[in-house]
Amino acid sequence: MPTQGKILRGAVLNGFVNAVINGAIQIYFLWGSATIPLSVNKIVNDSHTVLGSAVPLAVSLAMILTVVAYATLKAPKKPFWPSVLWLTFKHGMFAFGLCVTGAVMWQNASGTVTVSLTTAVTVLGIIAGLVAGVVNYMTIRASVLSEHDRI
Repeated sequence: MPTQGKILRGAVLNGFVNAVINGAIQIYFLWGSATIPLSVNKIVNDSHTVLGSAVPLAVSLAMILTVVAYATLKAPKKPFWPSVLWLTFKHGMFAFGLCVTGAVMWQNASGTVTVSLTTAVTVLGIIAGLVAGVVNYMTIRASVLSEHDRI
């Protein structure tokens, strides 16, 4: 049975690794851009923004990493259907809601802000790392069978 401390250490390590990996991926996608808008002063726009691309990144990572964390869990665990499947959708919607809410609040307070490639990659890496760490922790906590469940 994983202890609370082991779950937390694993989640922090998972978050750090995902921040680095997704930061490197974003460097590849954004290479050649001198400045990139972090946000623009309109909700509906045609611009590629850092916070706009953070939403699908966070949602897809949340859903994929929920399944990966469950699949790699070696302790006795709950069945995938229906509990972890529901958890996968819940994590995706949770990430969507937090990212959209945060982006809209930022855009409302700050308006149009442009940043360098380094800052854009750092912001996206931090978001990916936070999503990965939180999802890993929440998935393992929800998936492990407790002593009470096994009786």
